[in-house]
This record gives sequence, C-alpha cells and structure tokens, in this order.
Amino acid sequence: MTNYYNENTIIYHNGAFVRAADAKMDLYSQSLHYGYSVFEGIRSYKTVSGETRIFKAEEHFERLKNSANALNLPYPYKADELIAATYEVLRRNGLSNAYIRPVVYAPTNMTFVVNTESLIVIEAWEMAPFLGDKLLRAMTSTFQRPNPKAFKIHAKAAGHYVNSILASQEAKARGYDEALLLDMNEQVAEAPGANVFYEKNGVLYTPATGNILPGITRATVIELCAELNIRVVEKMFSKEDMYGADAAFFCGTAAEVIGIASLDDRKFTMDWDNTVSKLVQTAYKNLIVENKQELINEIAGIE
Repeated sequence: MTNYYNENTIIYHNGAFVRAADAKMDLYSQSLHYGYSVFEGIRSYKTVSGETRIFKAEEHFERLKNSANALNLPYPYKADELIAATYEVLRRNGLSNAYIRPVVYAPTNMTFVVNTESLIVIEAWEMAPFLGDKLLRAMTSTFQRPNPKAFKIHAKAAGHYVNSILASQEAKARGYDEALLLDMNEQVAEAPGANVFYEKNGVLYTPATGNILPGITRATVIELCAELNIRVVEKMFSKEDMYGADAAFFCGTAAEVIGIASLDDRKFTMDWDNTVSKLVQTAYKNLIVENKQELINEIAGIE
C-alpha cells in the first residue's frame, strides 16, 4: 500500500506549509458531503540534467482553474504562485519523481448555496505508474460515463470519480486489470482515470471530446504523434471497433502510457513491441525526462 505521508511530510495548505499530520479539514464542507471539489493529478520527474521538473505545470493549473470555474468554486489563486508552492513542497519532502495532488475544496457550508471562498491543498508523494508497467487485461464496464448534460464533464471534479471507482472495482473483482467505460450512446469514452487510443494499420484512433475528460496526457500524445508522423483520428467509435485492432493503450498523468493486451478477452493482433503504440509509449517516456537523443535513436530504429 502506498505511504502517502508520514509524521514529517509537508503539504501546502491555504498559503502555508504545514505538516500533513497537523492539517485539518472542516467536516461540514460541501466537499466531504457532496463531492463538491476539483483537483489535478500532476507528476514531477528527475530529468537527465538532474533537475526536478513538474511536467506540464502550467497546463495542469490552468485546467484546475477551469474546473473550479465550471463548478462555481471561487478561484483567487495565481498559477505562478501555486507552481512555486508545488516546487517548495517537493523540495521540503525531498521528492523528484512524484505524484502531485492539488485540491480546491469548499469551506463550511451544508447548503447548495454558492460559496464566497474556497480552500486549497497541495500534496505530493512517490507513486509508480498507476496501472503498473505490464500490458493490461481490460473489460467493458457495466457502468457508463456520466451524461455530459448532467455534469460538467470537462471539469476534473471529485464527485465524478465515484463513477470511476465503481467501474475500476468492478473490473478488478472480475479478474481484469482495468475497466473501459462507454458513454450514454454506447460509444467508447475512457478508462476510470485515463484516456484510450487504439491502433489499426498504423493509425491511432481516440474518442472525440464531448463525453470525455480532455486529458493533458492525451493532448501530449497527439502532439507527439504529429512529430512522429503518426496519424491520429478523433471520432466516436464502439467497443466492437476496437475488437480485432492491432493494439490499444490507456494514457493519463498517473498511468502515463500503458498498453492493453486484450479487451473483453479479445486479444489485440500485433506484438506490442512492433506497434506504433509502443513507439508513442517510448516517446512519452523520453519526453518526460527530456531524453531527446534516445527519442531520436528510437525513431531512427523504427524507420
């Protein structure tokens, strides 16, 4: 089990650096009772130069702001100040390769009235890739992705993840590694905490935005594919479209890029090491530690 903190762990909490063991949250908050908060999942890495770098820091804190605005949570915070605070949390805890969790949550309020203020915490801990590093056995969940007409789906809201937890727990209880959720139209949406791509004849396909969380890692993968001359098609598709595909993978900040061996016990047809999906995985790993030369060598080897 992950050790998220100990008696010496320092977090950033409402403008101060405090011990995690001493931090307090009001038990009469909308966030505890109704899941009314927003958060980000961010990673930092020790780069090849030896420096600690937060990956896509600006993009993550911009999305945190957008999520808060979507849910009517006051957001007086400035990105540069939060990024500086995050680096300080990493420094005080002696962390380089870390997972970072900022949360914007509500103060005391047991009604549904809009708050006039919000609170913030930034935590960090060491964490291996969320879904491991081996090819996954996935199953189509009986749970659907929430209806975008019922929620602000583009917001990374805590309450949405009850759906994710149920889907993931269902998959694991049935002997699979992770779930794949469909949307209300029975089209593929995403994994409980990651976006999905599948590969066919050297082309990658991923669900279009609308019923998914537009992941920052998803956007990074699309950018990498443009650099690697890999065609990406964003469109709606069914789970049947994925059956018999050459390969598939999940991607997200916590999961990074992780291949899928099978969906609903239907194996993908190509050896993972011979796919463009594997190339994307390698390119992403090199990008996060800025190892450009390895990326160049990998591309040269493929070509």
